[in-house]
Amino acid sequence: MSVKSSLALLLKSTLIVFFILAPSIVKANFDFNSNCLKAYQYIFELKLNAARQIIAAEKRAHPQNSIVPLLENYIDYFYLITTENKKEFDRLENKKSERLDIISDDSDRRSPYYLYAQAEINLQWALLRGRYGEFFAAAREINRANSLLRENSKKFPVFPLNNKGLGLINVFLGNLPEGVLKKTLSAFGIKGNVQIGLAMLDQLTVNLQTSTYEPFYPEVVFYYAFVLSDVAHSPAAYAKTMKYTARIADSSLLKSYLQAYICSRNAHNDEAIAVLSKRPSGDAYQVFPFLELLMGTAKLNKLDYSAALNFKKFLTINKGVNYIKDAYLHISWIALLNNDTGAYNAAITQIRSAGSTYHDKDKQAMNEVAAGAPSAELLKARLLFDGGYYSGALDALSGVQATSFKKEKDKVEFYYRMGRIYDALGKDEAALQYYQRTVNTGRNLKYYYAATAALNMGKIYAGRNNAKARICFTMACNMKNHEYENSIEAQAKEGLRSLGD
Repeated sequence: MSVKSSLALLLKSTLIVFFILAPSIVKANFDFNSNCLKAYQYIFELKLNAARQIIAAEKRAHPQNSIVPLLENYIDYFYLITTENKKEFDRLENKKSERLDIISDDSDRRSPYYLYAQAEINLQWALLRGRYGEFFAAAREINRANSLLRENSKKFPVFPLNNKGLGLINVFLGNLPEGVLKKTLSAFGIKGNVQIGLAMLDQLTVNLQTSTYEPFYPEVVFYYAFVLSDVAHSPAAYAKTMKYTARIADSSLLKSYLQAYICSRNAHNDEAIAVLSKRPSGDAYQVFPFLELLMGTAKLNKLDYSAALNFKKFLTINKGVNYIKDAYLHISWIALLNNDTGAYNAAITQIRSAGSTYHDKDKQAMNEVAAGAPSAELLKARLLFDGGYYSGALDALSGVQATSFKKEKDKVEFYYRMGRIYDALGKDEAALQYYQRTVNTGRNLKYYYAATAALNMGKIYAGRNNAKARICFTMACNMKNHEYENSIEAQAKEGLRSLGD
């Protein structure tokens, strides 16, 4: 045999061997091995540096493991949530397409993680974009995630994690107010249903506890608790959150955050303070400035003015752009209640100049400044009510009448605060009277009091006089150009849907 023939035969043999072995050599897989599971656990304890180290080692040991880019995205997601840093968001955004390319180009399409991982990355970035008003891009990512998850559900109907994203999307879209995001998603033909989404998440939370997918339990609880409290405004949010988080390790800083946040949002103020006081700490955990803001808010809700230290610490350690105006607003309230005019004016100046207005809390801080200094009595009642101290809130307004106030805003707020207090105390008739006065005097003002009063009247009537409930919910929807318009309208529309035809 000639040298030329020998080389040709060798080349042919080499190519045959290459094409036989190539799929097992170059095709990436999805291996949620013990290292990846440990990194995932650390992510959901907010031990992000430890997770980074494990993932880096996994990447060296198994460079073809496509779970790695998914885990890297999880780290960026929680890093950006905890820092609220827009510059870091802009820097890390480019990683999204790189990770999606790695997964979509080289990975094993026979794995249920192939489509799921791409959907998860799209959904995480959509949720992050919502924090900075990038609604059109977020809509495209939600549409992409929804399509991927639905396709994955058809291919792998028993893969339970599909329902995490689909449940979240259903709740989110089902409660979406009018605006750019809703119009864009409608153009894609995507609709949601709050109750279907909540049922999916609830069932998944229960099922995972005895499933081989149990390691994903903290993530499902994380999302479920937030949509229950902040999207669906469910009265069961506190009870379910505390029940489902009980089995999560106390070493998880995310657990402390979740419990404290839901407690503070649902009138369990003392419990929020207790949770934050014993939260895990140390260099192992991701710096999370918002927890200081949360502690300060909880303290101030019981009129503990040492909360100023927490707000100032938040401002010192925070490197992000959100909640800065909100922190200064709370500092201004403390100064007002302490009759410190100089400190009050200094805080007001900071509200106007510092931070951003991406977040609703910061937008509201600007609205509060524009409305002028609040009444001390109304402010105390507001804070105590937010903390769940309803009798104390009522005492704060003892002897006060609407005629006590000169400003029209204060008169309307007085009716509103009284309605909210009596509502929380279960005194429906008194609540309805004050809510109606709020609507009558405040429906043409830019404040949220009248629209929220109409919404709450609808909730009281629902189930016992659906005709009146419908009138009230419709009234809340029809009020325009006021604070929190989108949120109130979304809740009112959900109230109408719950009444049926």
